[in-house]
Order: sequence, then structure tokens, then C-alpha cells
Amino acid sequence: MAKLRPSGGYRKSCSFQTATIIYDATYWFCEKFLDPRSRTVDQMVQGGRSGRQNIAEGSRAAATSSQTELRLVNAARFSLEELLLDFEDYLRHRHLTQWEPDSPEALAVRRVPQKFKQDRSDQSDLTDLTDQERWALYAPWLDHADPAVRANAVICLIHQANYLLDQQIEALEKKFVEEGGYSEQLAAARLAERNRRKTFKTDSTDQPDRSDPTDQIPDCPACGRPMVLRTAKTGKNAGNQFWGCSAYPDCRGVVNL
Repeated sequence: MAKLRPSGGYRKSCSFQTATIIYDATYWFCEKFLDPRSRTVDQMVQGGRSGRQNIAEGSRAAATSSQTELRLVNAARFSLEELLLDFEDYLRHRHLTQWEPDSPEALAVRRVPQKFKQDRSDQSDLTDLTDQERWALYAPWLDHADPAVRANAVICLIHQANYLLDQQIEALEKKFVEEGGYSEQLAAARLAERNRRKTFKTDSTDQPDRSDPTDQIPDCPACGRPMVLRTAKTGKNAGNQFWGCSAYPDCRGVVNL
């Protein structure tokens, strides 16, 4: 049986690949231009790492929890935003120029993916490259001897990554609204399977198992969505099963067994 919800595949996503470049660039920037004993170094490196790792963890969490996936992708966005401020602070504190968004220097960095596709005769793009090949395209800026050039290039990449993550978050929110969360989809899939078995049943002796309450999934009396079999953890009914709305906590509809 195929998985109910796809997960993983983050290594081929533009957001993860861009976050990987940012993390590597931050690590080597701090190693070359900042005091390794500085607390800022730890914060910047951790910010770059957190942005990358949270994208990966969110992708894996997609299999069982839309909310966890959204939380982790948002965490990646927050980490990169904090790292963006660190690089801006580096330039400002040293009276170094920060590139304007539409400056020739910034545009050159932002147009790397477009230029790559124009220079290739096939249909490949940056997502088809290895991490090393992708880094080489940005090396003129990220390996530059001038720390201001490196910092500005990373700032451009963070803006790109944040744009991609904003688009990803918007798509995840829309999907959650339209399709519901994992528990809701799982209950709906189980109900559909029960209905399919009843429709194509040929053996008259093959009757639903009335001892299994999942054979009789009710709709929520409050919102009409499929219910989910739950077990009370506290209170006088602790240990007893009941039907709870699959849209919980937005809907708190309950049906007793």
C-alpha cells in the first residue's frame, strides 16, 4: 500500500539546497573572518545549520503531521531571518557597504540559476547538481577574499531561501485547509476502504465485525467530518475509548462508544 502522505525528497528541493549553501558559506565565513571564541560565531553557525536541518525534518514529518511540518518549516524561516540580521550587523558594525537589492552585484548573485539554465543545452537546473557543483557557481562571491563581498552574497542567498520558504509555507497552509491534517486524512481513507469493501462484498457471510468500532466510523455531530477512535488518558473515563473529531483541536465534537 502506498503511503497516505508523501514525505522526504527534501534533498532535491530548492529551499534545502539553497539553505545548504548558506550553511556552508556561514561556516567558512566565520572560520576565516571572526574570532572562533566569539558567541556570535556559535549563533551564526547554529542559525545556518538550523535553517537547513529544519527543512529536512519538516519534510520527513510530512508523513504523519501537517502541523509539525509547518512548524519546522517556519522554524527554518525564523533561523535564516536571524542569520540575515547577523550578516547585516557584520557589515554595519564595520562600516561596510550593503548591496542594494537591485544593485548590479546583487542581481549577479540572484541570476545565477537563470544564467545556468541559459548556458545549458539540456533541461537540467541547479537541483540536478551536486553540492560541490552548485557551490562552484557561487564561488566567485563566496570564496572572495573580501569579507564584504562574501557577507553580501550570503545575504542575497538568504533572501532567496526565505522567499522559497514563504512560498512553501503558503502552499502547506493551503493544502492543510483544503485536505485537512494527517489524522483527518487517515480517518477518511479508512472510511473509504470500509465503504469499498461493503460495495464489492460477494460473500454474504463476510459481515462487518461489530466488535471492531472502526467498522462503524461516525461523522462528527458538530462539523460532519470523519471521527477518529481515541482513548481517554485522564479523568473518570481514563482508559476508555471514544470517537473524537479528526479536526481536533479546531473541532471538539465527541461521540461515545
